[in-house]
Amino acid sequence: MSEPLTTPGEGFHPHLPDTGGQPAAPLRTRLHHIRADDLDGDTAQSGGMRRFAAVSGRKAGSEKLWMGQTHVAPSTSSSDHHHGESETAIYVVSGHPEFVFLDDSGEQAGEVRLRTSPGDYIFVPPFVPHREENPDAAEEAVVVIARSTQEAIVVNLPQLYALRTDEV
Repeated sequence: MSEPLTTPGEGFHPHLPDTGGQPAAPLRTRLHHIRADDLDGDTAQSGGMRRFAAVSGRKAGSEKLWMGQTHVAPSTSSSDHHHGESETAIYVVSGHPEFVFLDDSGEQAGEVRLRTSPGDYIFVPPFVPHREENPDAAEEAVVVIARSTQEAIVVNLPQLYALRTDEV
């Protein structure tokens, strides 16, 4: 059996960077437990949905990701939007939200609707306009979102359209 890397109660982790004797920033030297009832609603929003930050630069000191929840009320659609340079991963917790985007890869551009169920995942590449819809008249849709940027980037749009490469 190998020797443990740390001694219980020692408060030391051998993989933390050497700070040269200076105290490290508290947000970057410990784990953060964000309780379900402590999510931050003061984040970028789109009409028709509510976003709540759990892990962000402001809340936990993250430098490269944002994570939180989105709630879409019954019979509601979000406004059309994109998330700038962020890659976005979505995990469906409850409900059957639908994710809509414009596919202009063929002769005729058309809306594509991805119908989801709990346990499904969606990946949204940077700058792709889309919207979330909850067609269920009784049940709220809840998803967990992870983004590749420190804070939630939300660019609300007047309509769903494909961005040209010279627009990004």
